[in-house]
Amino acid sequence: MKTQTVIWSLILPVILVAMLLAGCDKSKQNFKCSDSIGCVNVDPDEPIKIGVLQALSGKVASLGQEQIQGIELAIDEWNGKILDHPIVLQVEDTGCSAEGGANAVLKMIADPQTVAILGTTCSDAAATAAHAMSDAGLTMISGNNSAPFLTSIGGKRAPDWHSGYFRTAPNDENAGKAAAMYAFRELGIRKAAMINDGDIYTVGLTDGFRNAFQKLGGKIVLTSSVNKGDKKMQPVLTAVINSEAQFLFFPLFQPEGNHILLQARKMTGFENIILMSDGSLIEESFIEAVQENGKGMYFVGPHYPDNSDSDSMNMKYETKYNTSPSSTYYLSAYDAANLLFQSIQKVALQEPDGTLHIGRQSLRDVLYATKNFKGVTGSLTCDEFGDCVFPVFNILRLDDPTAGLEGLRKNVMFSYTPEK
Repeated sequence: MKTQTVIWSLILPVILVAMLLAGCDKSKQNFKCSDSIGCVNVDPDEPIKIGVLQALSGKVASLGQEQIQGIELAIDEWNGKILDHPIVLQVEDTGCSAEGGANAVLKMIADPQTVAILGTTCSDAAATAAHAMSDAGLTMISGNNSAPFLTSIGGKRAPDWHSGYFRTAPNDENAGKAAAMYAFRELGIRKAAMINDGDIYTVGLTDGFRNAFQKLGGKIVLTSSVNKGDKKMQPVLTAVINSEAQFLFFPLFQPEGNHILLQARKMTGFENIILMSDGSLIEESFIEAVQENGKGMYFVGPHYPDNSDSDSMNMKYETKYNTSPSSTYYLSAYDAANLLFQSIQKVALQEPDGTLHIGRQSLRDVLYATKNFKGVTGSLTCDEFGDCVFPVFNILRLDDPTAGLEGLRKNVMFSYTPEK
């Protein structure tokens, strides 16, 4: 009898463990995803996979790299985990093109364990990537895209809107309005010329400027474009002079924006034409490249949150990367990542063994319902089109190139906020 008791005492724990494991397996087997577009199931020993689509080659590689660094800083805030599952990034280069966005996003879609995507850097890449990821039932949040065509124009759904796409960068429809209002009311401009490069980002900005400027009573005397990669800008700049424009709005990236400015400074006829670009040139590298040639030039860009939170983030950035950020857009990437991580945590169903079930539509629904999320860039509230930040745009003037980005950022000439 004593021997049987001993044997039973040894067997009982094994039986209990087996029953517990069987119960867990049964729980997994019994889980049925009721989400309308499916679930991502993450086993106890698996990471949460987040796709990252950024421009890591070409002229805007520095912006793409800073987007990734903003995301990494957010991961640090979460100690690298969501619900005890490590956050793993799958980073792909879009090259800042529509084709690059389409090719890169296919790698995310091919992996059924991809929970969501952070990106893109460029709006052209977002248009194709958003279409594909939306059809695949994914969610994507960008900290850098700002083209109106991706979300809404005039309070209505834009041509390239797709369900599941969100952004924490402001809609540049309002940047065009801010630029037009400052030019017409503050500078007294009545005749303006515009140059874009044909992609949806720059076209969206010039369209927004045109609509607002004409509504105020101004006249657009020239609308032209250059190709990405163009170096000789004299023909289009000559057309600007011949149009008798008082003002040139050219929301271009580097290096085309650099070429426009530097060559205009050497041409007779540009002495009294006021030059303005946008946030794509509000970079340390641009100021260093143009030096004194940039003096007196205007820029329209999103309001920078000059507060203790942004100061703290800059210190963290400098500590982690041993350099200062060359722009401020990494803050929006940080906010995008934090918003995504919190939303995943909210919707994930966690089993006793740690298994997670993340509903794809549930994730979208939580993001669309976001209200007053505390971000470094301000309070985030996502609307039905995926815009999550209330737009505030500043007009800046470069008076002292030696003061760099910090000096430009602080030299605010005008602020625009649309009526709510």
